Amino acid sequence: MTKSFNVELLAADLNDQGGVYCPSPKADMKLWNSHPKVYLDVARTGAAKCPYCGTVYQLKEGEHFGGAH
Repeated sequence: MTKSFNVELLAADLNDQGGVYCPSPKADMKLWNSHPKVYLDVARTGAAKCPYCGTVYQLKEGEHFGGAH
């Protein structure tokens, strides 16, 4: 069983569309490239969970993404 991680992000960590890719160096994953690269839209709800490894990427409390949606 793999352990899931929670990764707290700043708005500046998101790309121009408001997302991140997993696997990510921000997650400090020991098995880098352990699954296909997946785009996760964090800005939409403030958090997104990778369907492969279960890592949850979420905006730090008080952070807001300023992109147009």
